[in-house]
Amino acid sequence: METMLTMIVTWLAFTSGLPAIYDHPQIEFVSPEAMHVVRNNGRGSSQAARSALRTGPLDPRDVPPEIEAQYDDRTRTLYVRKEWSGRTPAEVSVLVHEMVHHLQNVAGLKYACLAAREKPAYDAQDRWLSLFGRNLIDEFKLDPMTVLVRTNCMNL
Repeated sequence: METMLTMIVTWLAFTSGLPAIYDHPQIEFVSPEAMHVVRNNGRGSSQAARSALRTGPLDPRDVPPEIEAQYDDRTRTLYVRKEWSGRTPAEVSVLVHEMVHHLQNVAGLKYACLAAREKPAYDAQDRWLSLFGRNLIDEFKLDPMTVLVRTNCMNL
């Protein structure tokens, strides 16, 4: 895993202008249910979230759509679905996306809002997929309008 993360950081520095920082995040493989707990409870930083990561599965009706991975700025932990194997370009692209967030965090880069920092991550992920003749739409059902909404600050 360390070698893969090093390769991703090098590629991101070369293609995105992000800093080549080789202080890798901690990686934790978790269930889909725990991924939602991480996202909804301080991204894993609270004791309640950490406790929930060790509990049994939730009722499937209570689990929202899949989250592939999640990065916690505070603990510098990258949570990946336990089924992740890294055997496909799509799976590796998930690490590419989250490593953008790690580099943004470690470098202290600032954005207008949390959504704005998603744009470089989706751009890098799509560029990675394009190396293999793939894209966000086919691999993750992420059309340009969805990405636009997810990457812009909305003052509602």
